[in-house]
Amino acid sequence: MSARDDVLANIRRSLGVKGTETIRRNIVAERLEHAPKGLIPARGQVSGEERLALFKTQAEAALATVTEVASSADVPLSIALFLRSHNLPASLRMGDDLRLKAMPWTETALDISHGPSEGHDLNAVSHAFGGVAETGSLVLVSGPENPSTLNFLPDNHIIVVAAKDIAGDYESVWNRVRFTFGKGGMPRTVNWITGPSRSGDIEQTMLLGAHGPRRLHVVVVSE
Repeated sequence: MSARDDVLANIRRSLGVKGTETIRRNIVAERLEHAPKGLIPARGQVSGEERLALFKTQAEAALATVTEVASSADVPLSIALFLRSHNLPASLRMGDDLRLKAMPWTETALDISHGPSEGHDLNAVSHAFGGVAETGSLVLVSGPENPSTLNFLPDNHIIVVAAKDIAGDYESVWNRVRFTFGKGGMPRTVNWITGPSRSGDIEQTMLLGAHGPRRLHVVVVSE
């Protein structure tokens, strides 16, 4: 028996239940199925160009940089120009995301490597599951397609997101995550990223890269 099983068994004994009672299980299922909806701020309840503009404003307010491109074919060149403009090495690590792999990286001089980061990569690119205009956040699901190590270990993180996947609020993205993966198939981790890593813990002085990337660059694909 694991420590978790031991703790839960002790709780059941104190309550005088076994955990298999049909009525109790039905009550729990009912509460989960019909949980009350939380309040959703009005700020994110916009659409079209207004939603995209809000996302960009909020992302930049969180110290991220944002570039828009017309199609996924334009992404590699856009990233190459970003790296060059910041005098960064022309190297990039990515996972096995098929959307990223289909892009014309060979048309650039970028040195592409694949797989999780072991902490030695300066630059990494991931493809977001979605975005949130309300706060300028990116939502990334874990897996070999977009390893979570790419979110935290490289100094410079570039995230590609489709404009159509930018929702107004958190709840809309969570609903899409649940619909996409379903019960029992949820990803191990869902990371919400808003701007580069930063902390003001020491004398309230802002420090970038405290717990992750120093830079966050977002490429929005309009197509």
